[in-house]
Amino acid sequence: MSARHEDGQITTELLEGGVFAICIDRAEKRNGFTPKMLHELAQAYTALEDTAGARVGLLHAAGGHFTGGLDLPKMAASQRDGDPLFPDGLVDPLGLNGRRSSKPVVVATAGICFTIGIELILAADIAIAASDSRFAQLEVKRGIMAYGGATIRMAQRAGWGNAMKLILTGDDFDARTARDYGFVQDVVEPGTEFEAALAIARRIAQQAPLAVQASLANARLALLDGPKAAIGDLSAVTARLAATGDAAEGVASFKEKRPPAYRGV
Repeated sequence: MSARHEDGQITTELLEGGVFAICIDRAEKRNGFTPKMLHELAQAYTALEDTAGARVGLLHAAGGHFTGGLDLPKMAASQRDGDPLFPDGLVDPLGLNGRRSSKPVVVATAGICFTIGIELILAADIAIAASDSRFAQLEVKRGIMAYGGATIRMAQRAGWGNAMKLILTGDDFDARTARDYGFVQDVVEPGTEFEAALAIARRIAQQAPLAVQASLANARLALLDGPKAAIGDLSAVTARLAATGDAAEGVASFKEKRPPAYRGV
């Protein structure tokens, strides 16, 4: 087995309609993340951000499992040294440090989705889970703690008690529980999760990209800094969007009873 294959890879593809697909590819190891894969994941999210034709990201995985989490033997040294998961200057897929993608990300998950897999879902915007998905935030079972956002975002989604039950026990939970707790938005039949997520991503990509990004940014602002900060931002952002070519196209397409052709300008 080549070193490249042993360490896995992250592949990308710009699909028709502006969907930027990002694939976790180390299926023979249940897509466990190596340092190389984490670096490539940050590069992929940066490419999503910087590619003009990419309007929305779609994160998925090869094989029958989303990810078994971090490959701890390969990550042990960097964890002891307190190294960041992702390099400086690139987009942080977990949205915790440095650059964050301004474009929405949809996730399709199946099979095992442990530790960083859940945290990638919580950092994304919409998630679709196959009904065979099995989740666990099991760091406490390995003598470490979740440090990719679960301790922050799980409680925001599921409430304090539900989050602590999952984080402090490391117990498995199923796709229905993930949906009930707001971690995923839809549960579908195994094997259909990619197409279901792609359909949502394509619907997002059909909308005016500047308006999509502004809506996402305002919602994040409300979550991070509170409703008052988001309210204070509304007038200026609304005025800026109203002056765009896409806003004019939205009005024109409505009057002419035709689908809009948004260009992101």
